[in-house]
Amino acid sequence: MDDIDRAILRELQADGRIPYADLGPKVGLSPSAARQRLQRLIDHKVVQVVGVTDPMAMGGQTMALLGLRVDSDPRAVADELSRHDEVVYAVLTSGAFDLFAEVVCRRPHDLLDFVNDVVRTVEGVAAVESFPYFGIHTHCFLWDVD
Repeated sequence: MDDIDRAILRELQADGRIPYADLGPKVGLSPSAARQRLQRLIDHKVVQVVGVTDPMAMGGQTMALLGLRVDSDPRAVADELSRHDEVVYAVLTSGAFDLFAEVVCRRPHDLLDFVNDVVRTVEGVAAVESFPYFGIHTHCFLWDVD
């Protein structure tokens, strides 16, 4: 990847639907050259163009990151949690927690119910800490492409 590729990625992070007619000039290329550059990045699997939903816009009003300590195989716990619609993702970690799970619930008491009635009952879960998100815009996936 060179500086132009990184510039294309920065522009796509700001607006994933930017027309090539606008993208090209912003990164110092013609629209067709910008299209070719992006297609090359896609073909080499450097970039994946996907739609990302905003859980808050889809009815969820309460989000939290759950830090879990487990006393068995954390992969099995992550797999079990991932079966629930409230779980956006579950990821294995190293350090103080064995895995993290991001969850979205309609209301704060639904989060409490989910943690107590679902998460704590999963076999192998030894402890759960909840880190709720506050604010209107809680999701912003930007990667430093510099």
